[in-house]
Amino acid sequence: MREIVIVGGGYAGFYAAWGLEKRLGAAEARVTVVDPRPYMTYQPFLPEVTAGSVEARHAAVSLRRHLRRARLISGTVTGIRHADRTITVRPTDGADYELRYDTLVVTAGAVTRTFPVPGLAQHAIGLKHVEEAVAIRDRLMTAFDQAASLPPGAERRRLLTVTFVGGGFSGVEGFGELLSLATAMLKSYPELSGDELSFHLVEARGRILPEVGDKPGAWVVRSLERRGAHVHLDTQVRSLADGRVVLSDGEEFDSGLIVWTAGNASNPVVHNHSDLPVDERGLLVVRADLRVGTGGELVPDAWAAGDDAAVPDLASPVPGAHTVPNAQHAVRQGRRLAKNIVADLRGGRVKDYRHSSLGVVATLGLGRGIFQYRRIVIKGLPAWLMHRGYHVLAVPSWERKIRVLTVWLTAAFFGRDLVSLASVQHPRDAFVTSGDPRRPGEGPASGRTAA
Repeated sequence: MREIVIVGGGYAGFYAAWGLEKRLGAAEARVTVVDPRPYMTYQPFLPEVTAGSVEARHAAVSLRRHLRRARLISGTVTGIRHADRTITVRPTDGADYELRYDTLVVTAGAVTRTFPVPGLAQHAIGLKHVEEAVAIRDRLMTAFDQAASLPPGAERRRLLTVTFVGGGFSGVEGFGELLSLATAMLKSYPELSGDELSFHLVEARGRILPEVGDKPGAWVVRSLERRGAHVHLDTQVRSLADGRVVLSDGEEFDSGLIVWTAGNASNPVVHNHSDLPVDERGLLVVRADLRVGTGGELVPDAWAAGDDAAVPDLASPVPGAHTVPNAQHAVRQGRRLAKNIVADLRGGRVKDYRHSSLGVVATLGLGRGIFQYRRIVIKGLPAWLMHRGYHVLAVPSWERKIRVLTVWLTAAFFGRDLVSLASVQHPRDAFVTSGDPRRPGEGPASGRTAA
Protein backbone atom coordinates (compact mmCIF):
# COMPACT_ATOMS: atom_id res chain seq x y z
CA MET A 1 0.00 0.00 0.00
CA ARG A 2 1.33 3.42 -0.96
CA GLU A 3 2.28 5.85 1.82
CA ILE A 4 1.24 9.48 1.22
CA VAL A 5 2.66 11.91 3.79
CA ILE A 6 1.29 15.44 4.05
CA VAL A 7 3.52 17.92 5.88
CA GLY A 8 1.20 20.46 7.52
CA GLY A 9 -2.52 20.43 8.30
CA GLY A 10 -3.40 23.97 7.27
CA TYR A 11 -5.79 24.94 4.47
CA ALA A 12 -4.02 23.17 1.61
CA GLY A 13 -2.98 20.15 3.68
CA PHE A 14 -6.40 19.69 5.29
CA TYR A 15 -8.31 19.91 2.00
CA ALA A 16 -5.79 17.67 0.23
CA ALA A 17 -6.13 15.00 2.94
CA TRP A 18 -9.92 15.39 3.00
CA GLY A 19 -10.12 14.96 -0.78
CA LEU A 20 -7.78 11.96 -0.80
CA GLU A 21 -9.91 10.22 1.83
CA LYS A 22 -13.00 10.66 -0.34
CA ARG A 23 -11.35 9.47 -3.55
CA LEU A 24 -8.92 6.71 -2.56
CA GLY A 25 -9.90 3.21 -1.56
CA ALA A 26 -8.64 1.85 1.76
CA ALA A 27 -6.30 -0.56 -0.06
CA GLU A 28 -4.88 2.03 -2.48
CA ALA A 29 -2.94 4.25 -0.10
CA ARG A 30 -2.59 5.41 3.48
CA VAL A 31 -2.64 9.16 4.12
CA THR A 32 -0.57 10.55 7.00
CA VAL A 33 -0.81 14.18 8.14
CA VAL A 34 1.97 15.58 10.32
CA ASP A 35 1.20 18.78 12.22
CA PRO A 36 1.93 20.01 15.76
CA ARG A 37 -1.66 21.20 16.20
CA PRO A 38 -4.69 18.88 16.19
CA TYR A 39 -6.73 21.36 14.17
CA MET A 40 -6.76 23.50 11.06
CA THR A 41 -6.96 27.21 11.84
CA TYR A 42 -9.45 29.16 9.75
CA GLN A 43 -7.29 32.29 9.76
CA PRO A 44 -9.81 34.75 8.22
CA PHE A 45 -11.76 34.42 11.48
CA LEU A 46 -8.81 35.36 13.72
CA PRO A 47 -9.48 39.14 13.62
CA GLU A 48 -13.05 38.44 14.75
CA VAL A 49 -11.75 36.12 17.46
CA THR A 50 -9.72 39.05 18.82
CA ALA A 51 -12.94 41.08 18.93
CA GLY A 52 -15.02 38.26 20.42
CA SER A 53 -17.32 38.11 17.38
CA VAL A 54 -16.28 34.49 16.73
CA GLU A 55 -15.60 31.91 19.43
CA ALA A 56 -12.00 30.68 19.39
CA ARG A 57 -13.07 27.03 19.10
CA HIS A 58 -15.12 27.83 16.02
CA ALA A 59 -12.04 29.11 14.16
CA ALA A 60 -10.35 25.74 14.75
CA VAL A 61 -11.43 22.78 12.63
CA SER A 62 -10.64 19.44 14.27
CA LEU A 63 -8.47 17.21 12.08
CA ARG A 64 -9.61 13.99 13.77
CA ARG A 65 -13.28 14.82 13.43
CA HIS A 66 -13.05 15.28 9.65
CA LEU A 67 -10.11 13.06 8.64
CA ARG A 68 -11.56 9.74 9.77
CA ARG A 69 -9.22 7.42 7.86
CA ALA A 70 -5.98 9.40 7.84
CA ARG A 71 -3.16 8.73 10.28
CA LEU A 72 -2.55 11.91 12.27
CA ILE A 73 0.84 12.52 13.86
CA SER A 74 1.20 15.30 16.42
CA GLY A 75 4.65 16.66 15.72
CA THR A 76 6.83 19.00 13.71
CA VAL A 77 8.74 18.03 10.58
CA THR A 78 12.35 19.15 11.08
CA GLY A 79 13.87 17.73 7.91
CA ILE A 80 12.93 16.50 4.44
CA ARG A 81 15.24 14.17 2.47
CA HIS A 82 13.29 13.42 -0.64
CA ALA A 83 16.21 11.57 -2.20
CA ASP A 84 15.73 8.93 0.52
CA ARG A 85 11.93 9.38 0.72
CA THR A 86 12.13 10.18 4.43
CA ILE A 87 11.17 13.02 6.74
CA THR A 88 12.32 13.65 10.32
CA VAL A 89 9.51 14.12 12.81
CA ARG A 90 9.89 15.77 16.20
CA PRO A 91 6.89 14.61 18.25
CA THR A 92 5.27 16.69 20.95
CA ASP A 93 6.96 14.43 23.49
CA GLY A 94 9.83 12.05 22.83
CA ALA A 95 12.82 11.69 20.55
CA ASP A 96 12.96 12.55 16.85
CA TYR A 97 12.33 9.73 14.41
CA GLU A 98 12.27 9.14 10.67
CA LEU A 99 9.14 8.46 8.66
CA ARG A 100 9.28 6.90 5.21
CA TYR A 101 6.88 7.68 2.38
CA ASP A 102 6.20 7.03 -1.27
CA THR A 103 4.49 10.35 -2.08
CA LEU A 104 5.22 13.64 -0.33
CA VAL A 105 2.88 16.64 -0.10
CA VAL A 106 4.40 19.80 1.40
CA THR A 107 1.81 22.23 2.76
CA ALA A 108 3.74 23.36 5.83
CA GLY A 109 2.44 26.93 5.71
CA ALA A 110 4.31 30.16 6.24
CA VAL A 111 5.57 31.66 9.48
CA THR A 112 5.40 35.27 10.65
CA ARG A 113 8.23 37.33 9.18
CA THR A 114 10.34 39.05 11.82
CA PHE A 115 13.27 41.43 11.83
CA PRO A 116 16.11 42.08 14.31
CA VAL A 117 14.20 44.77 16.19
CA PRO A 118 15.25 45.24 19.84
CA GLY A 119 12.49 44.06 22.17
CA LEU A 120 10.45 42.32 19.45
CA ALA A 121 10.78 38.82 20.89
CA GLN A 122 10.09 40.02 24.44
CA HIS A 123 7.07 42.26 23.91
CA ALA A 124 5.27 41.51 20.62
CA ILE A 125 2.68 38.87 19.81
CA GLY A 126 1.67 37.53 16.39
CA LEU A 127 -1.76 37.00 14.85
CA LYS A 128 -1.44 33.72 13.01
CA HIS A 129 -2.90 31.21 15.46
CA VAL A 130 -6.04 30.94 17.58
CA GLU A 131 -4.02 31.12 20.81
CA GLU A 132 -2.57 34.46 19.76
CA ALA A 133 -5.96 35.92 18.85
CA VAL A 134 -7.39 34.88 22.22
CA ALA A 135 -4.40 36.32 24.08
CA ILE A 136 -4.71 39.65 22.25
CA ARG A 137 -8.37 39.96 23.22
CA ASP A 138 -7.71 39.01 26.84
CA ARG A 139 -4.77 41.38 27.16
CA LEU A 140 -6.82 44.31 25.89
CA MET A 141 -9.69 43.57 28.25
CA THR A 142 -7.34 43.07 31.20
CA ALA A 143 -5.67 46.38 30.35
CA PHE A 144 -9.07 48.11 30.53
CA ASP A 145 -9.69 46.63 33.98
CA GLN A 146 -6.27 47.74 35.20
CA ALA A 147 -6.49 51.21 33.66
CA ALA A 148 -9.91 51.83 35.20
CA SER A 149 -8.43 51.37 38.68
CA LEU A 150 -5.56 53.82 38.08
CA PRO A 151 -5.53 57.63 38.13
CA PRO A 152 -4.81 59.41 34.82
CA GLY A 153 -1.12 59.28 34.05
CA ALA A 154 1.68 57.53 32.16
CA GLU A 155 0.81 53.98 33.25
CA ARG A 156 -2.84 54.40 32.32
CA ARG A 157 -1.85 55.78 28.90
CA ARG A 158 0.48 52.82 28.36
CA LEU A 159 -2.24 50.30 29.16
CA LEU A 160 -4.64 51.94 26.71
CA THR A 161 -2.11 52.14 23.86
CA VAL A 162 -2.23 49.42 21.20
CA THR A 163 0.27 49.08 18.33
CA PHE A 164 -0.07 46.92 15.23
CA VAL A 165 2.97 46.55 12.98
CA GLY A 166 2.12 45.55 9.41
CA GLY A 167 -0.55 46.91 7.05
CA GLY A 168 -1.50 43.74 5.19
CA PHE A 169 -4.87 42.02 5.51
CA SER A 170 -4.08 40.34 8.81
CA GLY A 171 -2.82 43.54 10.41
CA VAL A 172 -5.53 45.87 9.12
CA GLU A 173 -8.39 43.47 9.89
CA GLY A 174 -7.05 42.72 13.37
CA PHE A 175 -6.45 46.41 14.01
CA GLY A 176 -9.93 47.42 12.87
CA GLU A 177 -11.67 44.70 14.87
CA LEU A 178 -9.72 45.44 18.07
CA LEU A 179 -10.38 49.16 17.68
CA SER A 180 -14.08 48.38 17.32
CA LEU A 181 -13.97 46.23 20.47
CA ALA A 182 -12.13 48.88 22.49
CA THR A 183 -14.59 51.58 21.44
CA ALA A 184 -17.53 49.39 22.44
CA MET A 185 -15.93 48.59 25.80
CA LEU A 186 -15.83 52.26 26.80
CA LYS A 187 -19.57 52.10 27.51
CA SER A 188 -18.83 49.67 30.35
CA TYR A 189 -15.96 51.74 31.77
CA PRO A 190 -17.22 55.17 32.84
CA GLU A 191 -13.80 55.83 34.42
CA LEU A 192 -12.22 55.90 30.94
CA SER A 193 -12.76 58.18 27.95
CA GLY A 194 -12.27 57.74 24.24
CA ASP A 195 -9.52 60.36 24.23
CA GLU A 196 -7.39 58.05 26.34
CA LEU A 197 -7.42 55.27 23.73
CA SER A 198 -4.37 55.35 21.47
CA PHE A 199 -4.32 52.90 18.52
CA HIS A 200 -1.30 52.92 16.16
CA LEU A 201 -0.95 51.06 12.85
CA VAL A 202 2.62 51.10 11.49
CA GLU A 203 3.38 50.19 7.86
CA ALA A 204 6.79 50.41 6.17
CA ARG A 205 5.30 51.03 2.73
CA GLY A 206 3.41 54.09 1.58
CA ARG A 207 0.04 52.34 1.61
CA ILE A 208 -1.87 49.54 3.34
CA LEU A 209 -3.78 46.56 1.93
CA PRO A 210 -1.65 46.03 -1.21
CA GLU A 211 -4.25 43.61 -2.62
CA VAL A 212 -6.72 46.47 -3.16
CA GLY A 213 -6.29 49.56 -5.33
CA ASP A 214 -4.71 52.83 -4.25
CA LYS A 215 -8.01 54.68 -3.77
CA PRO A 216 -9.72 51.96 -1.70
CA GLY A 217 -6.53 51.66 0.37
CA ALA A 218 -6.50 55.40 1.01
CA TRP A 219 -10.19 55.26 1.97
CA VAL A 220 -9.40 52.61 4.59
CA VAL A 221 -6.71 54.86 6.09
CA ARG A 222 -9.13 57.79 6.28
CA SER A 223 -11.81 55.54 7.79
CA LEU A 224 -9.47 54.34 10.54
CA GLU A 225 -8.26 57.86 11.26
CA ARG A 226 -11.84 59.14 11.58
CA ARG A 227 -12.29 56.53 14.29
CA GLY A 228 -9.34 57.97 16.21
CA ALA A 229 -6.57 55.69 14.98
CA HIS A 230 -3.04 56.81 14.09
CA VAL A 231 -1.80 55.31 10.79
CA HIS A 232 1.96 55.64 10.23
CA LEU A 233 2.87 55.06 6.56
CA ASP A 234 6.42 54.91 5.19
CA THR A 235 7.45 54.22 8.76
CA GLN A 236 9.54 51.47 10.33
CA VAL A 237 9.86 50.29 13.91
CA ARG A 238 13.34 50.96 15.27
CA SER A 239 12.90 49.50 18.74
CA LEU A 240 10.38 47.87 21.05
CA ALA A 241 12.72 47.59 24.03
CA ASP A 242 10.92 47.72 27.39
CA GLY A 243 7.62 48.07 25.54
CA ARG A 244 8.53 51.52 24.23
CA VAL A 245 7.80 51.90 20.52
CA VAL A 246 10.41 53.94 18.66
CA LEU A 247 9.48 54.78 15.05
CA SER A 248 11.64 55.91 12.17
CA ASP A 249 9.66 59.16 11.90
CA GLY A 250 10.92 60.14 15.35
CA GLU A 251 7.76 59.39 17.32
CA GLU A 252 8.05 57.40 20.56
CA PHE A 253 5.43 56.07 22.97
CA ASP A 254 4.88 53.28 25.49
CA SER A 255 2.48 50.57 24.34
CA GLY A 256 0.81 47.98 26.54
CA LEU A 257 -0.07 45.71 23.61
CA ILE A 258 2.11 45.22 20.52
CA VAL A 259 0.90 42.96 17.68
CA TRP A 260 3.35 42.01 14.92
CA THR A 261 1.79 41.20 11.53
CA ALA A 262 4.57 42.33 9.20
CA GLY A 263 4.07 39.70 6.50
CA ASN A 264 4.95 36.03 6.05
CA ALA A 265 8.18 34.11 5.59
CA SER A 266 8.73 30.64 4.19
CA ASN A 267 8.67 27.83 6.73
CA PRO A 268 12.27 27.10 7.88
CA VAL A 269 11.93 23.38 7.14
CA VAL A 270 11.31 24.21 3.49
CA HIS A 271 14.15 26.61 2.78
CA ASN A 272 16.72 25.38 5.33
CA HIS A 273 16.12 21.68 5.97
CA SER A 274 14.97 20.17 2.69
CA ASP A 275 16.60 18.90 -0.49
CA LEU A 276 13.66 20.08 -2.62
CA PRO A 277 14.25 23.02 -5.01
CA VAL A 278 13.38 26.51 -3.72
CA ASP A 279 13.44 29.95 -5.34
CA GLU A 280 15.14 33.12 -4.14
CA ARG A 281 12.35 33.73 -1.61
CA GLY A 282 12.73 30.29 -0.07
CA LEU A 283 9.49 29.01 -1.64
CA LEU A 284 9.23 25.59 -3.25
CA VAL A 285 9.50 25.64 -7.03
CA VAL A 286 6.16 24.26 -8.23
CA ARG A 287 4.65 23.60 -11.63
CA ALA A 288 1.15 24.66 -12.55
CA ASP A 289 -0.11 21.12 -11.82
CA LEU A 290 1.28 21.48 -8.24
CA ARG A 291 4.11 18.99 -8.75
CA VAL A 292 7.46 20.15 -7.40
CA GLY A 293 9.90 21.11 -10.15
CA THR A 294 10.02 23.16 -13.32
CA GLY A 295 8.59 22.54 -16.75
CA GLY A 296 11.77 20.76 -17.83
CA GLU A 297 12.82 19.10 -14.58
CA LEU A 298 10.22 17.29 -12.49
CA VAL A 299 10.85 16.04 -8.96
CA PRO A 300 9.00 12.70 -8.89
CA ASP A 301 6.50 11.94 -6.12
CA ALA A 302 6.68 15.44 -4.62
CA TRP A 303 3.78 17.90 -4.53
CA ALA A 304 3.29 21.26 -2.83
CA ALA A 305 0.75 24.05 -2.42
CA GLY A 306 -0.18 26.92 -0.14
CA ASP A 307 1.97 29.64 1.35
CA ASP A 308 5.24 27.70 0.94
CA ALA A 309 4.85 27.08 -2.78
CA ALA A 310 5.51 29.41 -5.70
CA VAL A 311 2.47 28.30 -7.72
CA PRO A 312 2.21 29.84 -11.20
CA ASP A 313 -0.86 32.03 -11.56
CA LEU A 314 -2.29 31.01 -14.93
CA ALA A 315 -5.22 33.39 -14.50
CA SER A 316 -2.98 36.44 -14.23
CA PRO A 317 -2.16 38.52 -17.32
CA VAL A 318 1.30 39.21 -15.87
CA PRO A 319 3.93 36.78 -17.22
CA GLY A 320 5.64 34.78 -14.49
CA ALA A 321 3.11 35.78 -11.81
CA HIS A 322 2.48 33.50 -8.83
CA THR A 323 -0.69 33.03 -6.83
CA VAL A 324 -0.92 35.24 -3.75
CA PRO A 325 -0.68 33.41 -0.40
CA ASN A 326 -4.27 33.59 0.82
CA ALA A 327 -7.02 31.23 1.93
CA GLN A 328 -8.90 31.56 -1.37
CA HIS A 329 -6.02 29.94 -3.28
CA ALA A 330 -4.86 27.51 -0.56
CA VAL A 331 -8.27 25.87 -0.24
CA ARG A 332 -8.65 25.40 -3.98
CA GLN A 333 -5.05 24.24 -4.38
CA GLY A 334 -5.65 21.61 -1.70
CA ARG A 335 -8.66 20.31 -3.61
CA ARG A 336 -6.72 20.25 -6.87
CA LEU A 337 -3.85 18.45 -5.11
CA ALA A 338 -6.15 15.63 -4.06
CA LYS A 339 -7.58 15.22 -7.57
CA ASN A 340 -4.16 15.32 -9.24
CA ILE A 341 -2.54 12.86 -6.83
CA VAL A 342 -5.36 10.36 -7.34
CA ALA A 343 -5.13 10.80 -11.11
CA ASP A 344 -1.37 10.29 -10.99
CA LEU A 345 -1.66 7.13 -8.88
CA ARG A 346 -4.24 5.67 -11.24
CA GLY A 347 -2.39 6.58 -14.42
CA GLY A 348 -4.76 9.38 -15.31
CA ARG A 349 -4.13 12.93 -16.48
CA VAL A 350 -3.30 15.65 -13.97
CA LYS A 351 -4.64 19.16 -14.54
CA ASP A 352 -3.12 22.59 -13.98
CA TYR A 353 -4.34 24.75 -11.15
CA ARG A 354 -6.17 27.82 -12.41
CA HIS A 355 -8.39 30.11 -10.39
CA SER A 356 -9.53 33.63 -11.17
CA SER A 357 -9.81 35.74 -8.05
CA LEU A 358 -13.29 36.29 -6.66
CA GLY A 359 -12.13 39.66 -5.36
CA VAL A 360 -10.82 40.70 -1.96
CA VAL A 361 -12.88 41.53 1.09
CA ALA A 362 -11.79 42.75 4.51
CA THR A 363 -13.50 43.50 7.79
CA LEU A 364 -12.57 46.78 9.49
CA GLY A 365 -14.63 46.27 12.64
CA LEU A 366 -18.26 45.63 13.47
CA GLY A 367 -20.41 46.87 10.58
CA ARG A 368 -17.44 48.13 8.57
CA GLY A 369 -15.65 46.55 5.63
CA ILE A 370 -14.31 46.92 2.12
CA PHE A 371 -14.67 44.73 -0.98
CA GLN A 372 -13.01 45.06 -4.37
CA TYR A 373 -13.41 43.00 -7.53
CA ARG A 374 -11.52 44.57 -10.40
CA ARG A 375 -13.00 48.08 -10.65
CA ILE A 376 -15.99 47.36 -8.42
CA VAL A 377 -15.48 48.70 -4.89
CA ILE A 378 -18.03 48.34 -2.07
CA LYS A 379 -17.51 49.99 1.30
CA GLY A 380 -19.04 50.02 4.75
CA LEU A 381 -21.88 47.80 5.97
CA PRO A 382 -22.58 46.01 2.65
CA ALA A 383 -18.91 44.99 2.36
CA TRP A 384 -18.91 43.81 5.99
CA LEU A 385 -21.98 41.66 5.32
CA MET A 386 -20.28 40.25 2.22
CA HIS A 387 -17.22 39.40 4.33
CA ARG A 388 -19.32 37.50 6.84
CA GLY A 389 -21.39 35.78 4.18
CA TYR A 390 -18.38 34.63 2.18
CA HIS A 391 -16.46 33.25 5.13
CA VAL A 392 -19.36 31.46 6.77
CA LEU A 393 -19.81 29.66 3.45
CA ALA A 394 -16.08 29.00 3.11
CA VAL A 395 -15.38 27.59 6.59
CA PRO A 396 -15.36 23.77 6.39
CA SER A 397 -18.35 21.67 7.47
CA TRP A 398 -21.97 22.60 8.16
CA GLU A 399 -21.36 22.09 11.85
CA ARG A 400 -18.85 24.99 11.91
CA LYS A 401 -21.08 27.19 9.74
CA ILE A 402 -24.03 26.75 12.10
CA ARG A 403 -21.93 27.38 15.22
CA VAL A 404 -20.49 30.61 13.79
CA LEU A 405 -23.90 31.82 12.62
CA THR A 406 -25.37 31.10 16.06
CA VAL A 407 -22.73 33.25 17.77
CA TRP A 408 -23.30 36.10 15.31
CA LEU A 409 -27.08 35.99 15.78
CA THR A 410 -26.71 35.89 19.56
CA ALA A 411 -24.41 38.92 19.49
CA ALA A 412 -26.89 40.79 17.30
CA PHE A 413 -29.51 40.50 20.06
CA PHE A 414 -27.40 40.68 23.22
CA GLY A 415 -24.24 42.50 22.14
CA ARG A 416 -20.62 41.54 22.70
CA ASP A 417 -19.60 39.22 25.53
CA LEU A 418 -17.09 41.43 27.36
CA VAL A 419 -15.38 38.88 29.58
CA SER A 420 -11.62 38.43 29.86
CA LEU A 421 -10.24 34.96 30.54
CA ALA A 422 -6.59 35.98 30.72
CA SER A 423 -6.16 33.86 33.86
CA VAL A 424 -6.53 30.66 31.82
CA GLN A 425 -3.02 31.34 30.48
CA HIS A 426 -1.76 30.68 34.03
CA PRO A 427 -4.27 28.11 35.33
CA ARG A 428 -2.23 26.99 38.37
CA ASP A 429 -1.73 30.42 39.94
CA ALA A 430 -4.80 30.29 42.15
CA PHE A 431 -3.95 26.76 43.30
CA VAL A 432 -0.28 27.50 44.00
CA THR A 433 -0.93 30.73 45.92
CA SER A 434 -4.00 29.36 47.73
CA GLY A 435 -5.56 32.78 47.37
CA ASP A 436 -2.70 34.55 49.19
CA PRO A 437 -2.63 38.11 47.79
CA ARG A 438 1.10 38.48 48.47
CA ARG A 439 3.42 38.06 45.52
CA PRO A 440 6.02 35.29 45.53
CA GLY A 441 9.03 36.23 47.66
CA GLU A 442 7.16 38.62 49.95
CA GLY A 443 7.21 36.19 52.84
CA PRO A 444 4.43 34.29 54.64
CA ALA A 445 1.02 35.80 55.12
CA SER A 446 0.38 37.50 58.44
CA GLY A 447 -1.02 35.32 61.17
CA ARG A 448 0.71 32.17 59.91
CA THR A 449 3.35 30.35 61.89
CA ALA A 450 5.90 27.83 60.73
CA ALA A 451 5.15 24.25 61.55
